[in-house]
Amino acid sequence: MKNYSREDIIRIVEEEDVEFIRLQFTDMFGMLKNVALTASQLERALDNQCIFDGSAIDGFVRIEESDMYLYPDYNTFEIFPWRPQQGKVARLICDVYRPNGEPFEGDPRYVLKKVLKEAERMGYTFHVGPECEFFLFDTDESGRPSTDTREMAGYFDVGPVDMAENVRRDIVLNLEEMGFAVEASHHELAPAQHEIDLEYMDGLTAADNIMTFKMAVKTIAKRHGLHATFMPKPKAGINGSGMHINMSLADQSGHNVFIDETDGLGLSRIAYQFMAGILAHMKEITMLTNPLVNSYKRLVPGYDAPVYVTWSAAANRSALIRIPCTRGSNTRIELRCPDSAVNPYLALASCLAAGLDGIKQEMEPPKSVDVNLFAMTEEQMDALGIEQLPETLGEALEAFEHSSFVRKVLGDHVYTKYLAAKSAEWKKFRAEVTDWEVEEYLYKF
Repeated sequence: MKNYSREDIIRIVEEEDVEFIRLQFTDMFGMLKNVALTASQLERALDNQCIFDGSAIDGFVRIEESDMYLYPDYNTFEIFPWRPQQGKVARLICDVYRPNGEPFEGDPRYVLKKVLKEAERMGYTFHVGPECEFFLFDTDESGRPSTDTREMAGYFDVGPVDMAENVRRDIVLNLEEMGFAVEASHHELAPAQHEIDLEYMDGLTAADNIMTFKMAVKTIAKRHGLHATFMPKPKAGINGSGMHINMSLADQSGHNVFIDETDGLGLSRIAYQFMAGILAHMKEITMLTNPLVNSYKRLVPGYDAPVYVTWSAAANRSALIRIPCTRGSNTRIELRCPDSAVNPYLALASCLAAGLDGIKQEMEPPKSVDVNLFAMTEEQMDALGIEQLPETLGEALEAFEHSSFVRKVLGDHVYTKYLAAKSAEWKKFRAEVTDWEVEEYLYKF
């Protein structure tokens, strides 16, 4: 992790001929925002003197209290390698503050930092390794996004069948130039679908890096004449894009506390409790891990996405949580339901809070399910007490709305604003008439 001082940043900007600095922050829905300054205004920005109109951001503040301040996190300073080498562009990720100097409770980064501090008080550091999936589609003659693709590659295919191999290479090289540790990249199962896995890092860095990753992927794809989308299910009949989250906790000495070599699975009691907490709260937090109407088109049987609230000791990929076969310092759990449209700050905050609650309440997970869940009958499911994830945003809304746990994690401001926004989204969707309905019913009735 970088440890920049104010003087370091001023020196680098001068030495590297940086002309523009973007002060970035994230809104409630996971959309990256920024205010761009010239290098002449850098010291003002580093002194937390940059003001923006918070009332212009969905879910932030009212127009009569609109002034908000951006406080840069010095350690997030990066120069964009894809921008011009003369008059370079750099960025700083910022926390949002009120004029009175208090952190803004509606800032998603603040929500995550609160839960990370709770983990720290309990003696833990949260470690995360995200697996990021996305599609690279063609653009039309006007340069607008489409869902068309000329390639028909599948899982782990290589060029020339994988026609975007060089695009993925370009993305990885740019990320590495920015200090990212990329574990692997490959073509995914569906045509035009790709995955890039980032190495383990602390929770806050992981959320920051996911936001930067999305920006980099979209920017570099556009340079290749393609449109990158993190929409969970852009086309029917193919797999959707997930963002599996690998998680573990470390103690103050950096030791992975999920390890217990005396256990049959190599898992500690803390690991079981953490997993039990996520399973217990999963339906309440699904709207944060799967935030769109479209997210639930991915969570259906037959498309390599989990549907049931279960875990597997046998690395069973039909389970919601699986235990990857690696052990020792790499011991971890993998949550498979989150999709690529998440706000990473809110998703990671809710997962960590659920896991910590499992530790505090000394929860026990249900029995491991090590068979293909999609091959089980409803009667078999009922006999094992297996619950299903919400099937629609409407069902996820209902669980979210009645959750005092989620309200505590997010705080009243984010909870109420997010609930209102997602309720409006669901209401709007319910009023729409889809192409499928017209094709299915117009001539029959």
